[in-house]
Amino acid sequence: MSQIAINTSQNVNINFNIASVGDRMIAFILDLLIKVAYGVVVMYLFFNVFDLGYLLNGLDQWSVMAIYIILLFPTFIYPVVLESLMEGQTPGKKVMKIRVVKIDGYQAGFGDYLIRWVFRIIDTSFAGVVGLISMIVSKNNQRLGDIASGTAVISLKNDINISHTILENIHQDYIPTFPQVIALTDNDMRIIKDNYTKALKIDDRQIISKLSEKIKTILKLEIDGTKMTERQFIGVIIKDYNYYTGKDN
Repeated sequence: MSQIAINTSQNVNINFNIASVGDRMIAFILDLLIKVAYGVVVMYLFFNVFDLGYLLNGLDQWSVMAIYIILLFPTFIYPVVLESLMEGQTPGKKVMKIRVVKIDGYQAGFGDYLIRWVFRIIDTSFAGVVGLISMIVSKNNQRLGDIASGTAVISLKNDINISHTILENIHQDYIPTFPQVIALTDNDMRIIKDNYTKALKIDDRQIISKLSEKIKTILKLEIDGTKMTERQFIGVIIKDYNYYTGKDN
């Protein structure tokens, strides 16, 4: 499985497995089935349960089309809305354990998902052949929407243990120190822990120091270096995040 090296904001490269074309196609089909099911239910309610079909009588073609678009509007915005709410995933992507990420190491935002959604019109043209060819020939299996938004789709199907995730073992009587950690996201914490773990293995004090300062800046914390070392500080941050978000459950 091919990999992509994403340079994080701490100037550390982290390798992620690129989602295969097959996984992306299956995720797309699963999402399509959900949208089709929604459409079937809405049409059944409109015509059979509420018997509103008479509203279409006497209307011109464009008016009828407008009503159908309104009824099926959620299926059109399905990808951009759910990727925004689910941090780069849709139900189909979640089932296939793949996720949209920025290749510059930052968390993808609504604007990135919107660009991918707009380019979907091109990517799905000719029965999806355009997007399929783009994924096959591009370096990171990117369709045109990914290239335009600077994103890639990674696979989360890694055989990893707790030390490689945002999880951290904490005792039930653990007392947190920094409630400000709730401002971080799962993606932030994953990057922090990955960088910290790698820095510890090679005793890279420079990375640990940069990471510590970055966390303090983001969370606006002022820590007395005589009471807590940088390593202790980062360790506490990781444990506190797990405590407040319940990631140890």
